[in-house]
Amino acid sequence: MSPLEIFAVIISLIGVTLTIKRNMWCWGFNFLAYILYVYIFWDFKIYGQSVLQFFFMVVNFYGFYHWLKGKQQDHEIRIEPLPIPKVIFQMILAAIGGVIFGLALENIPDANLPMLDSQLAAFSLLATYWTSRKHIATWILWIFVNIIYVGMFISQNLYPTAGLYAAFVGLAMYGWIHWTDVKKKQSNHAMTGI
Repeated sequence: MSPLEIFAVIISLIGVTLTIKRNMWCWGFNFLAYILYVYIFWDFKIYGQSVLQFFFMVVNFYGFYHWLKGKQQDHEIRIEPLPIPKVIFQMILAAIGGVIFGLALENIPDANLPMLDSQLAAFSLLATYWTSRKHIATWILWIFVNIIYVGMFISQNLYPTAGLYAAFVGLAMYGWIHWTDVKKKQSNHAMTGI
């Protein structure tokens, strides 16, 4: 347990909490957390997670832009629907991408848990994309992914990070409930025209 890991945990918690609240500052805190975890994961030879942080940074800029654009048009961050066929298609793509990435990681001699690492990276990237598109389904995916992350980080002796991901499970549950309530209010508002 290092001070850097503890700081990364705190910044990550703030970022996810702000995401749940649909606060634009979430993107800045999340970006800082990604930078910190690049170093932490690389140091622990969890290369898939380290590489994932760079993808998160790219999606972070996209999410910031998409939320900002939506906010300028609607003056609030509106939650968007996600059709089931699209969910299935994107999850299949994530699984295939995870296998391909895992096969590449298996060629790195000191890589820890390459296939699990790569699958979690692929589905985390999909969940982040869904967050950037404001889909409620993001929270359900995050619940499952984060539960598995907890076990992986415990196995790697990253206990504060495992605790962070356990907290992420709870925050994802709260995010799902909160965004569902907001979506209902937005739908009611749209129907009544008020």
